[in-house]
Amino acid sequence: MDSSQDLRTDRSAYIAALGFPLLVIAGGALGYFAPAVIEPISGWTTWLLGIVMFGMGLTLRPVDFALVARRPLPVLIGVIAQFVIMPALAVAVTFLLGLPKEIAAGVILVGCAPGGTSSNVVSYLARGDVALSVTMTSVSTLLAPLITPVLTLWLAGQYMPVSATSMALSILKMVFVPVVLGLVLRTVAPKVVEAILPVLPWISVVAISTIVAIVVFGSRDKIVEAGLIVLGAVVIHNVLGYALGYLTGKLTRQPEPVSRTMAIEVGMQNSGLAATLAATYLSPLAALPGAVFSVWHNLSGAVVVLIARRADERAARRLSA
Repeated sequence: MDSSQDLRTDRSAYIAALGFPLLVIAGGALGYFAPAVIEPISGWTTWLLGIVMFGMGLTLRPVDFALVARRPLPVLIGVIAQFVIMPALAVAVTFLLGLPKEIAAGVILVGCAPGGTSSNVVSYLARGDVALSVTMTSVSTLLAPLITPVLTLWLAGQYMPVSATSMALSILKMVFVPVVLGLVLRTVAPKVVEAILPVLPWISVVAISTIVAIVVFGSRDKIVEAGLIVLGAVVIHNVLGYALGYLTGKLTRQPEPVSRTMAIEVGMQNSGLAATLAATYLSPLAALPGAVFSVWHNLSGAVVVLIARRADERAARRLSA
């Protein structure tokens, strides 16, 4: 790829990374200030998430999973970190902040979710290991039907009743099946899929924004009361996820790009899935952490990109001195 193509790709990725949270915020505002608009579609969350995950599947190719065989160690370390660090941090945050039961369950569900789909863009912009990012997101997503319900039942069951079996079946329908269908379609009709790839991120963010609007609509009567404590919990959870993900890479002696990717993959969650599951199986208020996380982790991801790029610039200056 020549420098002009790199620049165009960079610019497009920046627009996506910075534009997404603005659209998600707009969705939340619509859910709060225009409930009459959202009420007729309040039952669409499952279908909307299916669209997001189908779009993710369309971006995948069988070769993306070859990394598991070629470099199994970083994939294994990253996926284990994903499903250990974020659930553990969620429990710690709920305890330290003394969160109400519904919000605590929602924060834990976010922690038990797989990696977020926007992490691949952030890894690219932060000059991480993009191939590893795609593989980690894909593997954690495909493991989610088994791991997410079990972890949620174990860690959040003390706060609210959790049906792990029903949740697992929902994740299969909303996540696993659409991702696999997208992957199959990309394999059998690559030219058709490649023609629509540029618009897929925007379709996904419209769907996620609508999910956020529905979640905010369902809990709008409690947002003023609970908004600040939810935001505080989400910020702490996300930032510590980045830090411990990066530390995991360094402690296991991974290269800098791999450590950056582990930070991003651990810190960024599939909060759309968490919000949808919480709204379906817990309560509207329990879905609020997932909605807030959807906005926040894209904003914080932009900050991670800035920090990573400045670190590279400082390193380059030291080498040239």
